[in-house]
Amino acid sequence: MRSHVASLVSLLLPTLCVALPSAYDAGAGTHAGLKDKRSFELINGVNHTKFEHRATGATLSFVTNSGICETTAGVNQYSGYFSVGTNMNMWFWFFEARDSPTTAPLATWFNGGPGCSSMIGLFQENGPCHFVNGASTPSLNPYSFNEYANMLYIDQPIGVGFSYGTDDVSSTVTAAPYVWKLIQAFYASFPEYENRDFGIFTESYGGHYGPEFASYFESQNTAIADGSISGQNISLVALGINNGWFDATIQEKAYVDYSYNNTYKSLITAAQHTSYLNTYTSKCLPALQKCSTLTGSNTACETADNTCYNDIEGPLSSISDFDVYDIREPSNDPYPPETYVSYLQSSAVVAAIGAKSTYQECPDAPYEKFAATGDNPRSLLSTLSTVVQSGITTLIWAGDADWICNWFGGLASANAITYSGSTAFNAKAVTNYTVNGVAGGTFKSVGNLSWLRVFGAGHEVPYYQPALALQAFKQTMQKQAISST
Repeated sequence: MRSHVASLVSLLLPTLCVALPSAYDAGAGTHAGLKDKRSFELINGVNHTKFEHRATGATLSFVTNSGICETTAGVNQYSGYFSVGTNMNMWFWFFEARDSPTTAPLATWFNGGPGCSSMIGLFQENGPCHFVNGASTPSLNPYSFNEYANMLYIDQPIGVGFSYGTDDVSSTVTAAPYVWKLIQAFYASFPEYENRDFGIFTESYGGHYGPEFASYFESQNTAIADGSISGQNISLVALGINNGWFDATIQEKAYVDYSYNNTYKSLITAAQHTSYLNTYTSKCLPALQKCSTLTGSNTACETADNTCYNDIEGPLSSISDFDVYDIREPSNDPYPPETYVSYLQSSAVVAAIGAKSTYQECPDAPYEKFAATGDNPRSLLSTLSTVVQSGITTLIWAGDADWICNWFGGLASANAITYSGSTAFNAKAVTNYTVNGVAGGTFKSVGNLSWLRVFGAGHEVPYYQPALALQAFKQTMQKQAISST
């Protein structure tokens, strides 16, 4: 989540019905009689594949096997752009699974913000390579999520990361159709990945993105099934959200409680805790209630966002010297190291991967569009509940050293999900979650919903606890409740 980007450190974090034709025929290369076109061009000495999706007029342009990041022999990768609209170029980077890619599931990763690049997740968290101890060049990550699944990292909305052009996205709801359209074109270009089990994994503002993207994909599947639109069914089986921002009425209060009563260090006194709770009840909560749901007016929601920031989040985040993404670290020493940014801005890497813009981790402009519509305080709990009710295996998890999207608010949000197992889920006690017999957190599961608190982890859980993160990812993608090993 990115909260008032100008005030805090950069965060890690169009309602459009696109009618696409029926599934791509790998043999004929056609969509409803329209022939897709594939061509090749040499740009700056690097071969690029251009795939024209004739049914929509959209284009994929990508580099195959750049040699950047994933250097495991025989593991393919593709990086480049998908044109989601006029002058709207969305960056993607795909890595085959290291094991059995022809049968492995497909998963997507989105960082949050809103307005932060998914290259954060790729290079700092769960991608095929990482920068150990702030190294200037990457090395292979043995705990990469592509150990198990084919992984697709997407920079959205336009203007974020390597994506460039006109940004028409101003909210979570308006972001979803463009992401769906990219997946459809990806299937058309790479039909071998159609009909695989599909997962959405995300963090931070992904507490908004994850539920909405999952819900939108499901609604499009329904429309495809009843014939009202054409397209390829997305076999969504899993949703994972770590340190998510779901519901401001729950999570603004959690700022106060976590600041006083977390397991690392108390940031405020008992008297301050009482005072901030009173402020939350008298100022922040009433403003949030006027915004309420996705149907609240932009003005009411923007006012609520500003009120809660000015009275709760802003003062608490600056009350002492700490990093809002890892309470154990000082504010002037952001962690993990940012060395990957310089790497992605080097001309050699840019050319090799087929990028056409300068990498921007968390630019202001896309965030400001979301801020203007008051997207941040709009609750996604109802949407998340619908996703869980549909049977999708869902993991809500959080590193317990994170302040900005802390586990107090994450657990309370998970307990507020309504589905057939709600009563049992709320009543269930947490138990140790172990990896090879070593406790790495506490968890509970009922039906298709799991909650996990991760010990010793900040905002970017896979960075701090990579083995645990990979285990939880695999179990969720396997449509299982998480369990100890």
